[in-house]
Amino acid sequence: MNVNHTPYTLHPDRLFSSDSKERDISRQLYNSVKALPIISPHGHTDPKWFASDAPFKNATELLIIPDHYVFRMLYSQGINLDQLGIARLDGSTENVDYLAVWKIFASHYYLFHGTPSRIWMDYVFCEVFGFDVELNADNAEYFYDTINQALATPAFRPRALLKRFNIELLATTEGATNDLAHHQQIKSLGFNDQVITTFRPDDVVDPQIKGFEKNIQRLSELTGEDTHSWDGYLNALRNRREFFRAHGATATDHGHATARTADLSKAECNALFAKIMSQAATVQEQELFRAQMLTEMAGMSIDDGMVMQLHPGVHRNHNTSIFNTYGADKGCDIPVSSEYVNNLKPLLSKYGNEKNLRLILFTLDEDTYTRELAPLAGHYPSLKLGPAWWFNDSPEGMLRFRHQVTETAGFYNTVGFNDDTRAFLSIPARHDVARRIDCRFLAQLVCQHRISESAAFELAHDLSYRLAKNAYQNCLT
Repeated sequence: MNVNHTPYTLHPDRLFSSDSKERDISRQLYNSVKALPIISPHGHTDPKWFASDAPFKNATELLIIPDHYVFRMLYSQGINLDQLGIARLDGSTENVDYLAVWKIFASHYYLFHGTPSRIWMDYVFCEVFGFDVELNADNAEYFYDTINQALATPAFRPRALLKRFNIELLATTEGATNDLAHHQQIKSLGFNDQVITTFRPDDVVDPQIKGFEKNIQRLSELTGEDTHSWDGYLNALRNRREFFRAHGATATDHGHATARTADLSKAECNALFAKIMSQAATVQEQELFRAQMLTEMAGMSIDDGMVMQLHPGVHRNHNTSIFNTYGADKGCDIPVSSEYVNNLKPLLSKYGNEKNLRLILFTLDEDTYTRELAPLAGHYPSLKLGPAWWFNDSPEGMLRFRHQVTETAGFYNTVGFNDDTRAFLSIPARHDVARRIDCRFLAQLVCQHRISESAAFELAHDLSYRLAKNAYQNCLT
């Protein structure tokens, strides 16, 4: 095959300032942290990959089908999800021709100019697979065949890539009723200190989730508790938290629609739970139940030391037709405005000063960075700010985050970076972007004589590695 060999490489100073002095300092800072191990404490990769260590099948199944950043852009340009091999709710696909899907992606690769997806994918092509030409329609088959040949080798097995990417810790995310079979296998193989799970209880604390009643029954079966009583339900959740902790979990994850919390009396909780279980609760009461459950989870975190992550502010599955056909997590989630000061007040009034609570807050509503989140984290010892997340996980989003929160919250009330990805091969790319942007921000502070160079080097190390590692350690260890 004839392939256009016009050189295509990643510039060593990419994402740094155009100012020569800032760029020089950014480069020095980056060179001091670029080889640090990766801490990836919040993500959605498939634990099966690491349990079985089976070869990835092909480029399309690895790089396109799991990555909603990729296929949402293609869908926005009129390419339907069947054409891209996305499985429907019943598990069926339209006789997927994986090479044909790859060719669609390649011929539309220009759509990703200016997006973080393009930065991440270029990194994968150049740094992981060693390409020195740009993907396009003409060389699509060359890319596809070359990637597939690499994936068939031992060097590209999942566990080998963990080592190659220098990933010290990788957390997946599982629902409360998951049997953790893959993590059990990981544990038996002896590397459960490297690949761990995260407890995501949304399926058993959100009455609006499809299958909630069935999930509650399953919770009872797994724990032997009477989950139709308030006390039994809470005991069942404690039981599952301990089960997850036994498989390495150090954190819980809560994807509630809002940050609303509540602190109801025991009698009020009993009455509300009875309404929830009888399916007689109003929408407002369902929201109140979720609010109470965030406070209950905070109390449990104080007891067992699990870090609590909260990331509200998303209208999930906005495209009803796509949701009904293909299910959740298909690129249809849209940010909405969020409120934290009043919503978190009940929880913080009860637990905000507890030394054994660590609550990490994320948002998609950047308006709240300066007005609400930075002041809250700059005061309450239990609070830390998660990094620029999801749609804001981008060079400009990261810079906005640092500019808006640092003056009020400082650096040490944040938790470094986590990639929150399903796309395994993009993990080093995302951490590389975060390290470059943080070094750029620090270089600007040095040039403005706001921090010393020695402080900048220490901060670069902390932002790249130590803050994330410390934030997700078990509070009671």
